[in-house]
Amino acid sequence: MRFFAMMIIPALAFIFVLGNNVTAQTKAWAVPAADKAVKAPVKMTDQPLIDNGKELYAKHCKSCHGAKGLGDGPKAAAMKSKIISFKDPAFTGQTDGEIYYKTNKGRDEMPGYEKKIPDANDRWALVAYMRFLGK
Repeated sequence: MRFFAMMIIPALAFIFVLGNNVTAQTKAWAVPAADKAVKAPVKMTDQPLIDNGKELYAKHCKSCHGAKGLGDGPKAAAMKSKIISFKDPAFTGQTDGEIYYKTNKGRDEMPGYEKKIPDANDRWALVAYMRFLGK
């Protein structure tokens, strides 16, 4: 009986921790309503903007999100959180403001780029390129 107790307690603790990690990974990412409604100050389909976004993406995002934005970059397997594909309706259904907010602020393993990419138009270029990859 003592052996059984010694085995069951660690197993239950493991299940509890695993359950909490899964919950943390799937929790909704709340974006304030005002940020959801933000409109891009640039034309998101301009090729020079997309080209700029592609360069920034290669430097800051590709290692996790993958070359085609499928969430399969070389670092993705080591992440605790599932990295969403930019083709997934959960991504494509977001407003530009939501994507911009998430890119700026970051959360958990996703870094925020407000300071790493100080120019707002460059961050919008990144959003434009993610939209491009999502087509």
